[in-house]
Amino acid sequence: MRVNLVRGGRYAFCALSAVAVAVVLPQSVAVPAGKEATQVPFVERYRAVEHGGIVRAANVSATCESAVTKAAVSCAQVQKGGAGRNNNYEMTYVDVDKDANTYNSSRADLRLPKNATVTYARLYWGGNLLAGEHKPAKDNGRVLFAEPGGEYKEVIADTTMGHRNAEGADAYAASADVTDIVRYSNPGAFTVGQINIAKGHSKPGTYGGWTLVVAYSDPGAPLRTLSILDGFQTVNAARPDLFLDLEDLNIPKNGKGVLGVVSYDGDRGLGKNALAVARDAAAPVALRDAANPADDAMNSTITNNGKPAPGRQPAHVNTLGFDSDVFDLKSALKPGADELTVGFGTKDEGYHLGALFLQADTRR
Repeated sequence: MRVNLVRGGRYAFCALSAVAVAVVLPQSVAVPAGKEATQVPFVERYRAVEHGGIVRAANVSATCESAVTKAAVSCAQVQKGGAGRNNNYEMTYVDVDKDANTYNSSRADLRLPKNATVTYARLYWGGNLLAGEHKPAKDNGRVLFAEPGGEYKEVIADTTMGHRNAEGADAYAASADVTDIVRYSNPGAFTVGQINIAKGHSKPGTYGGWTLVVAYSDPGAPLRTLSILDGFQTVNAARPDLFLDLEDLNIPKNGKGVLGVVSYDGDRGLGKNALAVARDAAAPVALRDAANPADDAMNSTITNNGKPAPGRQPAHVNTLGFDSDVFDLKSALKPGADELTVGFGTKDEGYHLGALFLQADTRR
């Protein structure tokens, strides 16, 4: 398997061997605490070919408090899905846990099939440190994580964190392996708290959120390739496109699949963010659904195949700068494929890409 990265307009290659069992790559081992980089190359964090699938839970950690421009719709309207961007609002924290020791927290259901066994779980989080306040970066790599019905556990980032202070924003993203916690947890909602983000107002706007990505085995599920990738890459005017190649997929004709994307600071309504998938040497197919237009893919949503992801507290429809979306790949995969190229583009102020995951039918 090979992951191809576009960095500064040139390809860099990370050669990885295809396997038929679950593999956690060397990049997932612990790194010195606090290690950061302005751009982190994407790597395949996990890959398996097995009867199983991938599910995810996600939610925001920040939301609007009040409008600061006359043209902005009310905060209540924007939370219900109205058009609005985070730089039009005074932003504040989401906090649902009723714990006086946390200043932000949110929940989301993780919905696994009945006979599923968790094989890998990774928690992703990120946000903006600069708005009405400037939060120190020392806590970027630390969050609190609670399983359903359980107490908070401290989770520490175990890979290089992305951290970019530019254009009036101080953006970062981090992640950690949480397999041992998730594998033995009860069904229900996971809670994530104390994500390091600023509140207030700024020209770029502030944002924050988290995504829990979980791979599982299930003897009753189709044989699939499961792949989880992550890094920290900024797509903006200076580098308006990014391409990731996934090889050795062996997707049969009429195969089914989904693609999950986690990104930060995508603004709703600008209409200049694109996401497409090309199979083998075919022309790219724009990914779109009822919640994510073809020209506004990074538009502040948490969705499953065009519908708001269920089981979230709070369940804001417009997340004001955080995207965690799962797209149906049926139209792109109809002829089958051995390789997929995922393309990200922008013609506006851009966004930060943090993670990608693929579930696709396969043949041995």
